[in-house]
Amino acid sequence: MDKQKVVSLEERVPKLKEKRKQKTNRQLTFFVILFFLLILIIIYLQTPLSKVSNIVVEGAVNVPKETVIKLSGITTETSFWKIEEDKTVAAIKENKQIKEVDIQKRFPSTVILSIEENERVAYVFKDSAFYPILENGGFLEKQKQLTVPDAPILIDWKKPEMIQAMSAQLKKLPSSIANAISEIHLTPSNTDEEQITVYMSDGNEVIATISTFASKMKSYPQIISQIDPNIKGTVHFEVGSYFEAYNKEDLKSNEEENSEHEENEG
Repeated sequence: MDKQKVVSLEERVPKLKEKRKQKTNRQLTFFVILFFLLILIIIYLQTPLSKVSNIVVEGAVNVPKETVIKLSGITTETSFWKIEEDKTVAAIKENKQIKEVDIQKRFPSTVILSIEENERVAYVFKDSAFYPILENGGFLEKQKQLTVPDAPILIDWKKPEMIQAMSAQLKKLPSSIANAISEIHLTPSNTDEEQITVYMSDGNEVIATISTFASKMKSYPQIISQIDPNIKGTVHFEVGSYFEAYNKEDLKSNEEENSEHEENEG
């Protein structure tokens, strides 16, 4: 029995040695690979390969892409791995035209700056120049000319608080209605200092009050749809809501035609 145990032990010793040798070799291989990986990483970080080579700006409409890149502080000398996203976002948002910023890194060396701008809800016309107003109530530097206005123009407005109140109302409007507004004049009356006269691109006018403008203006398309397109006039939103034709005879004829049409259908 003892002899069998001795023989068994002698057989196991070489196997144990082989296993230890394999384990040692695996560990050595692991450390060698890790060593070379660290060397490669150090070399990579010290070469231009680790620098930003491409900066892409998405979503910029009114803000030049070059401005966004300059605000970000990212250049071709910036390390791809050392971009501090929070600080970069805060720096870009210093431009009041920019509402939101998202930064994405695309390996090996591309940085994507996706921005969302504050919408321009109106322009104030003053001293022969146009001042854009943003949805957050901020004002921008003047523009001497507007080729194709992308928002209504406010004329005869002087008080900043009224301009901001009007901007807030415009922000509440559906884009289909806001885009149909050409000019908004402040025309205070003896009873209403907030009275405005709105000139529509379809040739009609609207008399309204700043504080209730958005809620009442939403019914404008429905009111106009009941009037002959050839008849132009003023939609009153001061108290109630009604249409007054520039030429009242045209409106009278239109009402008579509608009445006859309804009788025939009946």
